[in-house]
This record gives sequence, structure tokens and C-alpha cells, in this order.
Amino acid sequence: MKYLALFFLFCYPLLINAQQQSKRDTLQVHFDQEMPGEILFTSSRERLQKEEFMPNYVLSPKSDLFFAIKLQKPLLYYQKILAPKLTETELFQQGNFQFTLWIDGKVIYRSNLSPGAPQQEIQQQETILKRPLIDQINGQGSWSESFWNRFLFNGGEKALTDGKHHLKMEIRPYVNTDNLVVGGIIASGELQLSVSMNPDINPDKYRLQLPESYPGLNLSKAKFDRRRMQQLKGMIEEGIFKKVNGIVVLEHGNLLIEEYFNGENRDSLHDPRSVGKTFASTLTGMAIADGFVKDEYQTLDQCYDFTKYQHPDPGKNKTTIRELLTMSAGFDGNDEDPNSPGNEENMYPTTNWLDFTLDLPFRKSLQRQWHYFTAGVVVLGDLLHKQVEGGLESYADKRLFVPLGIRKYRWEHTPQGLPNTAGGIRMNALDFAKYGQLYKNGGRWNGKQILPQAWVQKSLSKQLMIPEREKEYYGYLFWNKCFNVGNKAYEAYYCAGNGGNYIIVMNDIPYVIVITASAYGQAYAHRQVDRIVSEFLLPALINAGN
Repeated sequence: MKYLALFFLFCYPLLINAQQQSKRDTLQVHFDQEMPGEILFTSSRERLQKEEFMPNYVLSPKSDLFFAIKLQKPLLYYQKILAPKLTETELFQQGNFQFTLWIDGKVIYRSNLSPGAPQQEIQQQETILKRPLIDQINGQGSWSESFWNRFLFNGGEKALTDGKHHLKMEIRPYVNTDNLVVGGIIASGELQLSVSMNPDINPDKYRLQLPESYPGLNLSKAKFDRRRMQQLKGMIEEGIFKKVNGIVVLEHGNLLIEEYFNGENRDSLHDPRSVGKTFASTLTGMAIADGFVKDEYQTLDQCYDFTKYQHPDPGKNKTTIRELLTMSAGFDGNDEDPNSPGNEENMYPTTNWLDFTLDLPFRKSLQRQWHYFTAGVVVLGDLLHKQVEGGLESYADKRLFVPLGIRKYRWEHTPQGLPNTAGGIRMNALDFAKYGQLYKNGGRWNGKQILPQAWVQKSLSKQLMIPEREKEYYGYLFWNKCFNVGNKAYEAYYCAGNGGNYIIVMNDIPYVIVITASAYGQAYAHRQVDRIVSEFLLPALINAGN
């Protein structure tokens, strides 16, 4: 799940709500031959000793909460009772655990885990399984954390008001063939909760960091509403906004706000996941300006021979660079659809990401329609690597990073050793801000035009409307939407990555905002950024106080 960025921005993560299943019959199968197993709760990450489990717990914004399942038999045993004709592989592919959460005697959320997590070996052999529901330290959102966040989103947050509550969890097996077949309870557990999720934040307790000079960035003398920023800092430090690592704001290209949290500092090389995709767009514009690529309408058949793959198609030959930049190529890949052949999660385990992508089936119905396609940006990176002088990594350093004064950064690489343009570049928050300011400046830096202004305009323009989104658009690997403050909408161009990572270039006001975060795989990650920007940062900048 390393690069899932938009799956969690737009889709339900790894979980299918059983109440939203198709209207096929559901068959309930009760197990009489076994006593149900146990579910025990703990705040401890490591140990499973009896004394670590607890019947009562105080749930606060900083809490960790883990659960341990102690089954009588592995999940596979129960699935074979439900569907005895299926093979072990088929049972893994078509079934999993069903979780039900009760609060105060009422079912709040029931969900069937999508096939695939936990791993097949665990489902078929293990009888003890410990997982997090809330994990403040771990940066990799797991299926169990996603389940808890979906529960909160689907009524749990409303049910868990401050005060005393009784939580009950039940686990059943299911197999989904022609009908959804659900077994009886195979484990259950209860926990008395004392909920305190709304601590009082006194802004006066939180001192703002005084920004210091940084190469390429002068200090701003502009005013902002410091008390609102102190309120925001308190909400991050008290865990109301979770796993935020850094906030940087530039005003007219000058450093105005710089704050770090949760163990990071201005030297931390942060992993912003799919924010890195946008760098591929920048390098494409530079490669066109330098004559290495004709233009964004260059077709893929000029670089790749599709006849050597199992799924050749004339549509692939005529796919353009622009279609890769706008997520509108006809390759059958959609990260928002877990059943899509080209979903990024199917690509990462392969030994050759390029061949995986080029061999995907072609669907004309997808062509020129926006669908989030990470693998397409891998192709774009490979194409650039083949055509620019010295290879992509050297070219990016010479044409982009050196002019911006970015010296400390780190690429992740594909299995073929190329820079991972799908979302694999790390740098500090201040250097991400300089990258955003390059676009705010129309491609100029220190008086030099290092990226053509026309390319900046194309990249930030509304190339395609995003389906099922009101007034949200996509450019050349850039997003576009408005943040609402009071009765006014403020247009923004931005890069976004899994975990709540953003570089935001405001259109009509002189700000670039960077938010780094590590809420990877968490359903709340992007929603909380919307709140941070629209309820705190923009009001603090627009309504300057003392």
C-alpha cells in the first residue's frame, strides 16, 4: 500500500460495507460445534500478556487502541464450512472476515473486509491475530485502522460522544460467490470506554516557531492571525489533527510560517507519496522546451513496440503524453477500482512496472475520461528517461533541483533502477515550498525562466473535470479546486499525496502552503487537510491579526 494516494482521497479504503453489497440473497450459517473465540483490547503495541488486556479504557485524541483475536480455528476452517466446494485459493479470493461494531447495544457499523488482507497465510493458518484500531506512531495505515476510520465515518464518531460507552466487536467469516454467505460469530469482545475526544485548547499555551532564514527564501514581514495559528498548533499537538508533520507558508515567496510536529524538523526528508507525480509533469515541460520531446501530443508508439505484448491495441500506439499527464489514457488501470487490472496495487509486486503497464488491456471507453492511473506516470518517467540527455535522474538534478537550490533529496527507484515518478521523491518541507513557488512565479526562479510560462499555464489549467466532483478539475498532474472561507471561495492548484501531503499554490492571493503528514492509508488524512486549510490557515492569512 506504499503509494496509495488517491484511493484514500476518493474511495473507501480496503473495506466494503456489507450494507452496501448488491441485493443478492445473504445466507446466514450458524456454527454449533465450537465456542466463539475472544477479542481482547489493549493499549500496548507489543506484548500479549494477560495483564496487558483491559476491560476499561479512556479514549482520547492521543490514545492507541489495539485488539487481539483468539480464534478456536483459523479463518479457513470456517470458510470451508460455508463453501466446501471452493479451493483454498478461491476462498481467499472470495472471502474474509466480517466485522461488526456495536455501541451501547446498537449496531453502528458492519463491514466485510475486502479479500487480500490479512495475508493468505494468516487467514489459513493463524488463530491469534493482533492489530491496531488506532496507532499514533505507525505511519502505514493497515486494514484494521482503515476499518476503524470507516466505522467513525459511518456513525461511530457520532455515537462516541464524550462520556461513558459500551463497545462490542463481533467477527464472522464470509464467502461471496453467487450469494453472500456469512457464518456465525467466531470471536467477540467488549470494552467499556470513557470517551474524551474534545479537549479544551488554550491558544496561549502554544508558542509559534520563529522562522529562520533558508537558502532561496527570505523572511516575510507580513502579519497573520497568530492566535488562530496557535489554536491550530494546539489541535495538532493534542492529537485532534493527527500525524501532521510540517506546515510551511510562503507569502510573496518569503517564508512566513514554519512549524514541525511529531518528530520531524526542517531537515527531515519527508515522503509525500503522490505529490511526487507532479515533478514528472515539470520535467516533461522542461524536456519539451529543451527539444528532447516534441510536445505533449507525442504518441507512445514512438517509444514503445506494443506488438511484443499480449494485449496489443492500436489505441495504445496513439496514446499521447498528454493523456498520461491528465490521467485519461485508455489503458485499463484505475486506482480507485480495486478490481481494475491496472490498479497500482497489482503493479508493485511485479518485477517490471513498465512491462506491467504497457501490457494492460486497452479500453476505449476510458480514453480521454479522467481516472486515476498511477502506472501511467511510471510510463511517463520511463519515456523521459529514454529521451532526455543523461537519463532522468541526472536531468532532473541539473534542470530543476540545482536551479532551485535543492541539494538534499532522495529518489525512490523502480525495479529497473529509474526514479519512481509515480510518487517516490523525498525532500524537506521548505524545498517542497520552493517547488510550489516556482509555479506561483510562472516558472521563474531568481530572475531566470527555468520552466516555460506556457507550460505552467497548461499544467494549472482545467484540462478535465473530475467525475462526481463538484467544481474539481485536473491539469497536467495538478489538481484544482476551491477552499471556502466564509462566503468566499479561494481557488487553488495543488499536488496531493497519500497521508495528507499537499503543496498548494493559491491563485488570487500571494501564498504557497505546504503540509506534510504521515497519516498514510488513513481515511481522515485528506479531510483533515481541508479543515486545516479552510478553517485555520486561510483565515489566519486573510484576516491578519496580532
